[in-house]
Amino acid sequence: MAVPKAELHLHIEGTLEPELAFALAERNGVTLSYADTEALREAYRFSDLQSFLDLYYSLMAVLRTADDFTELADAYLARAATQGVRHAEIFFDPQAHAVRGVPMGVVVEGLGAALDRAEERHGISTRLIMCFLRDESAESAMATLEAAKPYLDRITGVGLDSAEVGHPPAKFREVYEEAARLGLRRVAHAGEEGPAAYVREALDVLGVERIDHGLRCLEDPELVERLVRDRVPLTLCPLSNVRLRAVDVLEEHPLREMLAVGLMATVNSDDPAYFGGYVGDNFDAVRGALGLEPEQLRTLARNSFLASFLEDEEERRERYLAEVEAYEFGVA
Repeated sequence: MAVPKAELHLHIEGTLEPELAFALAERNGVTLSYADTEALREAYRFSDLQSFLDLYYSLMAVLRTADDFTELADAYLARAATQGVRHAEIFFDPQAHAVRGVPMGVVVEGLGAALDRAEERHGISTRLIMCFLRDESAESAMATLEAAKPYLDRITGVGLDSAEVGHPPAKFREVYEEAARLGLRRVAHAGEEGPAAYVREALDVLGVERIDHGLRCLEDPELVERLVRDRVPLTLCPLSNVRLRAVDVLEEHPLREMLAVGLMATVNSDDPAYFGGYVGDNFDAVRGALGLEPEQLRTLARNSFLASFLEDEEERRERYLAEVEAYEFGVA
């Protein structure tokens, strides 16, 4: 669906399509454990978040050089442009690369080369958000933030991702306090597999401005009331939720209920190469499965720009919002 939209929950490493993975593996002399692209695509069947993460991190072995990251980002941006993305706030996982000997500068400069020309080549404005791996130590997160300091002119904010259960947000209080001191925006995954209490903790302890996922907030009526009152955005990823078994089938996704109670929901793709669809595909999927009307879809698109970190470019935001209002939805 090509309604103009911002994508706010997108892991660039999760856009690694099998074809590009094999091309980069050949270029970098990396041997993959799969015979061909079809065999790899068959492996994209997951029982839970951890089964996905195991493949996700192992496949990153093909990403070695700045050119690799540039090519990865360019491929995402080209595809996103065809699905109506006008603005993208892109996550990356520096710890997952550092452990393989790929330094922060290689990752940031490689991604930056693609993002710098994203508007000219694809009509997409961008922001870059550095995520900490929550199943790594708080000390590792702080060291990662320190390593990022020479590149903060390219990094808008920090996030928190990877295995959620057993790794509460409060573990990262100090690194988020330092990020705030540095003027970085703050988001965090919470309430995907972890409880609603993690959403509250991310708000109260980490001071986040957006909640990534937040599915389980509905288990806590007082939290829902707070999220609605404070207009805290939720960056939902419906196809991801089904693939990772957070929701059994898309028809049972709580997005429709979230809109009904006034939550500031947005729709995103998370790791689209692994989960069967980019952000426009997610819009199409929820329209069909949940019977969303055009004005509900328009609300989701409008929310995405209102939730974006475009405060330094309000004129641009207003232009994007005008495009949303002018968009004419076709027959489903």
